[in-house]
Formats: sequence, C-alpha cells, structure tokens
Amino acid sequence: MSVFVGAVVQGAVGFGLGLVAAPVIAMLEPSAMPGAIQVVNVTLPLFTILGEWRGVDWRGLGFAVLGRVPGSLLGGLVVVYVSTRMLGVLVGVMVLLAVALTAWAAAVPRNRATITGAGFVSGITGTATGIGGPPMALVYSGAKGPQIRATLAVFFLLSAAQSLVVLAALDRLPARSLVFGATLLPFLVAGFLASGPLRRYLDGGRIRTGILCVAALSALTLILHGNLG
Repeated sequence: MSVFVGAVVQGAVGFGLGLVAAPVIAMLEPSAMPGAIQVVNVTLPLFTILGEWRGVDWRGLGFAVLGRVPGSLLGGLVVVYVSTRMLGVLVGVMVLLAVALTAWAAAVPRNRATITGAGFVSGITGTATGIGGPPMALVYSGAKGPQIRATLAVFFLLSAAQSLVVLAALDRLPARSLVFGATLLPFLVAGFLASGPLRRYLDGGRIRTGILCVAALSALTLILHGNLG
C-alpha cells in the first residue's frame, strides 16, 4: 500500500516514492533496505519518461548527474561505516530549512552550482536512505510541472541504477533485496496509473506548493525515523 501511495505522489509531483515507501519497507523488511527501494526507484521513472520526455532539462540534468556521482559513492560509504539515522536527521533539518527559505523567497536559484549541489546531496541521501528527491525538487520548484517531472524522472532513473551498482560493489545488495523490490512493482504501476487526476490538478498552478509540502514531509520522515528508529 505504501508503494501505491508513493507512486501516486511521485507520478503527480515528480518525487515522493521514497518518502512514503522507504520507512515502511525499513520497518517490515529492514534487511532488504536500501536495495529494495532502489528497485522501485529505478522502475517508476520509466513511466514518466514515456509520457513527458519532451520536458527534460538536459543541460541541468548534466550538472545534477555530475554532483550525483560522488554523492552516491559517499552515500555507499555511509551505509557501510556511518549511521544512516544520524545522516537522516541532519539532512532532514537541512531540507526543512530549505523548504522554509523556498516558501519565503520567489524561487530557488537554478544554476550550475545549485543543481550540482542538489545532485550531490541527493546522491548521498538517496543511496543511504532511499529518499533523495527533495534537494533536486526544491531547485526545480519554480519550473513547470512537465519539466519538473521529466527531468527528475531521468535523474532518478540514472541515480537509482547508480545506487544499485554502488551497493552491489560494496556487497550491500543481497538477492532478497532485489526479490522483495520486484514484488512491489505491481503496486507501483497501479499507483502511477492512479496519479493522473492529481497530476492535472497540480499542473493548474499548484505544483510549487505540492513540491514544498512533499519536501517538508520527506524531511520530517527522515528526522522521525532517525530519532525513533
């Protein structure tokens, strides 16, 4: 059910699958994380790309991937040597501050520095916790819905694939993670198909508000999981 809801949110806003699904998977099958969430993370973007590929910001995507590569490697080391809960709390606080600043300002500046930085932070948190969407989404919060979703979809596709490779290289990707993630895919497909009405609603001038709300919820989820886990 959490994957279904997460797919509805991400299908409409452009991110959010990890926010809803990762904490539930971590509670039900902790040994399958973070590999299981990466299996669904690498699958859902394909559906968005098929429908909205014309909106991809290829130049910005290049800078995001440039930051994501070292961030993902660092995130892999976090999984091995550092408490992911501690990282989650730190990133959660940072995202909440970013949400507050974004809500107060007209928009987050979108340039090579901010996009590369967002890609780097997303690489760390996405690989270590499965929640890597907020940094990139906040940078693109001033764009149109199709551009946000399409750009984030390609970014998440590449990011999740890279995270799977990094986890496998560090021997943190057991077969049960892949199998468990595969069993979640039918719920993912159903959620994406159900996201259409919400997507059209948010595209009517409400996409920025939706991004800020989902990013804030992501931050609170990281903080609560870090404190209660």
